[in-house]
This record gives sequence, structure tokens and C-alpha cells, in this order.
Amino acid sequence: MKMIPPRERLIFAMDVADPAAARRLVEVLGDSVEFYKIGLELFMSGGYFELLDWLAARGRKIFVDLKFFDVPATVAAAVRQLRNRGVTFATVHGNQSIMEAAAAAKGDVKVLAVTVLTSLDRGDLDDLGFACDVEQLVLSRARRALEAGCDGVVSSGLEAKMLREFVDDRLLVVTPGIRPVENRPTDDQKRVVTVEQAFEWGADYIVVGRPIRDAADPRAMAEHMQASILAAVGGR
Repeated sequence: MKMIPPRERLIFAMDVADPAAARRLVEVLGDSVEFYKIGLELFMSGGYFELLDWLAARGRKIFVDLKFFDVPATVAAAVRQLRNRGVTFATVHGNQSIMEAAAAAKGDVKVLAVTVLTSLDRGDLDDLGFACDVEQLVLSRARRALEAGCDGVVSSGLEAKMLREFVDDRLLVVTPGIRPVENRPTDDQKRVVTVEQAFEWGADYIVVGRPIRDAADPRAMAEHMQASILAAVGGR
């Protein structure tokens, strides 16, 4: 495992309606969370970059999850706008020229390529016209991401073990779809793992949203996950 402070390995997905709700949640979570992911819902609500700067001013680490997908020059320009703002991670989709353009423009931002969304399963890939297995697609995209100059990938924990076996260990693996209990029937995440499974199989970071946000005590749930992470990584 890489030398990452254990408490930074938990990334909270701040999927709330507006920046005011996000700030309230940050205050509730206190020092139980050090790393925040801000995505499309907050981007569309307005005040996204003011929230980003507010988090950075408080010493929080930031994951800009906007999954850039456009002509390479436009993606490069977008990534360039994130430089020197306290952003640790930004996501792009796994097209080769997009990944290369983002990597060339990243500066102090680490670029993560999306492999296969954890909301997709084999049937969804069939609908999209992918004839290969999920594992083969993830492995191919991860290898190409590293070759393109990206720093890591977003991948289900189900594929993390394979990535550790067949891809250079420099690759960062960020794993969403974390569920501490059995998945609800209404949950749109299909390829899920527990905290312990994610780190056992090779994840460097986990992204957790609803299990913390919707808990009766979000801070207590975050601290419970932090304890699970510490036990899994042994202080590394």
C-alpha cells in the first residue's frame, strides 16, 4: 500500500442539493472527514467554486468529480482551471486522447480516469455495445490511463484485486460503491463492496456517500468507517 494517511483514505461524496447544505454537513462531520468529493449536483446548483475555495481554506482535501468528456482541447482547458486551487483529484472519462490531454494539463492536480461506473453491470454494458467482460474493460482502461499519464482510476472494488495484479502499482485506485450493509433494492449502485473488502483487494481510497449522509448520526458513521479503514491498512 502507498504511504497515505489513513484518515485521508475516506472520501465523502457530498451529494446534496446546494452549497449551504454542503457547508452544514461539513460542520456536522467535523474532523471525522478530511477529504470531500463534490460532483455534478452541486456544480449545477451554483456556487461550486465558492464551496471549493471554502473547503480548501479549511484545509480539506478536494476531489472534483465532474467526469470531463469533450474534445481533448476543451478537457485540457477545464483541467487547467483547477490548478493551484487546492484540488487533489479530478475525473475524466477513459477515452485515450481525453486522458492524454488532461494529463498534459494537470499541473498539481491528480487525474483519475473513470473505468466502468459502479452503477453499471453486464446487462448495461451489453446495452452500450461492449462485447467484453467488465473486468477486461476495466483492465484495458486502467492500463491505458497509466500510459496516458493519468495518476489513477475510479474502479469498483470488485476489480481492484485484478488491477493490483496486472497493472503497475503506481496506479491509484479510488473505489466508490462502498456499502457497510447489504444493498437496498432501490440503490442504483450495483457493483458494491464493503470497506474491508475494498482495502483487502487493493483500493487506495474509498468514496462513501449515502451510508454516511443518510445515517442517523453521520459523524458517528464516518468515525466507524475511519476505524474500519485503520484496521484494514494497519496505519500505512
